[in-house]
Amino acid sequence: MSVRRVYVLLVKELIMGPKSMMFIFGLVVPLVITLIINLLVGTFFTGKPRLGVSDAGQSILIERAQQIDALLVSAYPTTEALREAAASGAVDLGISLPDGFDQKISQGQAVEITAYVWGESLLKDRAVLGTTIYNLFREIAGQEAPVEITMQTLGDGESIPWEERLLPLIVLMTLFICGSIVPATSLVEEKQKRTLTAIATTSTSLVDVFTAKGLLGILMAMVMSLIILTINQAFGVQPLLLIGLLLLGAIMAATFGVIFGVLMKDITTLFTVQKAGGIFLFAPALVYMFPEIPQWIGRIFPTYYMIAPVIEVSLKGASWSQIQGDVIILVLLILVLVAILAYITQVGRRKLEALPGMVS
Repeated sequence: MSVRRVYVLLVKELIMGPKSMMFIFGLVVPLVITLIINLLVGTFFTGKPRLGVSDAGQSILIERAQQIDALLVSAYPTTEALREAAASGAVDLGISLPDGFDQKISQGQAVEITAYVWGESLLKDRAVLGTTIYNLFREIAGQEAPVEITMQTLGDGESIPWEERLLPLIVLMTLFICGSIVPATSLVEEKQKRTLTAIATTSTSLVDVFTAKGLLGILMAMVMSLIILTINQAFGVQPLLLIGLLLLGAIMAATFGVIFGVLMKDITTLFTVQKAGGIFLFAPALVYMFPEIPQWIGRIFPTYYMIAPVIEVSLKGASWSQIQGDVIILVLLILVLVAILAYITQVGRRKLEALPGMVS
């Protein structure tokens, strides 16, 4: 493989891409879907996470929290008033601080506090608030604060907002429309035009072509996924980890796309296979949409290991230790797909080299 030739081919794909209907489809459809969903059932116009605090002493936590632009902070005179605010949805999360809280944690004394969670609050808002609260505790204590938080969910604790149920499906669709369908379609079109056969007479190899197509899918999938998460305000508290997970998902989708593009003979067959395989690809997202379905079913499908870590980090604030098992499985699946693609490429190269008049 030549890096220079791959770069030249990738630039060509980016220049010629806007002339392709499928390229435009990959850019427009994910945006249209997510905008429609957000306008109908989502929180496109929602504000910041809302934190409530009742303080029995003179803690500086409220003052410091109010200085954080990303939060809306309200003080409540009593714990009962705070509970009512959380139960009604006036705040997403409320904490009740005991008398002498600042002094106790500064001296390293263990403190137990109660946090009241509105049952219908967004998971991403809870993750942001939870991380922010622990950071404030650490700032006040000047060290790791020995605080134990008891969580109480008020209101409808079983309710999962539809924008959160639909986010996995939107992200999966974005990854596969951009990362898989675009390079697959491009490859099939080149096969129909017989340009891949002509490549055997040049210094450019099939590996160069497949790599460039895959990189195009990865680039499109990454850009559009980041845009989708930005629109949905779902970057969570660990954006770098989230970007890494999206990159792995884009690589998996692009590898699928190149394999489909190599194996399919024409556009009609490609679309038929992709429609038939849609339930196989998107099943984990459909399971997540309906919590009454046993969630272990999603683990049967390979794309679960692509989307589950993304959702855990973006909406639930999960750390690396909590998702590393799924990520390891995802990496192994990618390696298997790459091995399959390498085998298919080798077979295809031998067939081309065997054609009369072709050079090796």
